[in-house]
Amino acid sequence: MPHVLIVEDDAKIAALLADYCAAAGLHTTRLGDGRSAVEHVRAKGADIVLLDLMLPELDGIEVCRQVRGFSDVPIIMLTARVDEIDRLLGLETGADDYVCKPFSPREVVARVKAHLRRSSGALARSSQPSFAVDRDTMRILYNGAAVGLTPVEFRLLAELIEHPERVFSRQQLLDFAHEDQRDINDRTVDSHIKNIRRKMPQPECLQSVYGVGYRFDPPGEL
Repeated sequence: MPHVLIVEDDAKIAALLADYCAAAGLHTTRLGDGRSAVEHVRAKGADIVLLDLMLPELDGIEVCRQVRGFSDVPIIMLTARVDEIDRLLGLETGADDYVCKPFSPREVVARVKAHLRRSSGALARSSQPSFAVDRDTMRILYNGAAVGLTPVEFRLLAELIEHPERVFSRQQLLDFAHEDQRDINDRTVDSHIKNIRRKMPQPECLQSVYGVGYRFDPPGEL
C-alpha cells in the first residue's frame, strides 16, 4: 500500500486529505511541522509527500531543499497564497507539483496517484539491466560489471551505446573503431560486431540493419 506523508498544520485539512487518501487505498501519516517532516522522510521514507507551504519550524520550501539532499520522493506542494505560485515555479524548490487552496480533495488524490504511477515506472526502468560507457577507463559496464573488450571494440560499442536506436553505416563505425584509418575494409566491422556479440551480455542489443549497418537497442526496449 503506497505511503502518503501529509505535512499540514491545519488539522482539519490534514484529516480531510487522509480520509480521501484512505478511501483510495493509500496509507497515510500526518505531521504538523516541517522539521518533523524532514526527519520522517530521512528515517522512515515515504512514497509521496503532500507538503503545505506555510509550516511551523521549517516552511515547505526549506523542507523541499533539505529532503532533496537525500531523497527523490515526489513532493506536491499545497499553498493558500496565490502570490506564491510564481515564486514556487521560479525557484528550484525541488517540488514536483503544486495545488492551490481551496482545493478539491479528489483532485489532490488524482495527482497523488499520477505521481505514484510515474515514480513506480521510473523505478521499474532503473531496475532493468543496462549498459554504461566509462570513457576515462575505456570500459563498457553491464550492471556495473566490465565487459572485456579490445580498444577497437570499445570505441565501436561505446559509440553505438551512446546513440541508442540510431543506425550507423559500416563505414561510420569503421571511422570510430580505427581512428588512424589503417583498415579500409568496411566489412571488418562485421568481424568486430561478431566478436563483441560473443563477449557481451544480451548480444541481441546489437541489431543488424540489412544493407546499412548496425544499431544498439537498450535492453529494456527489446
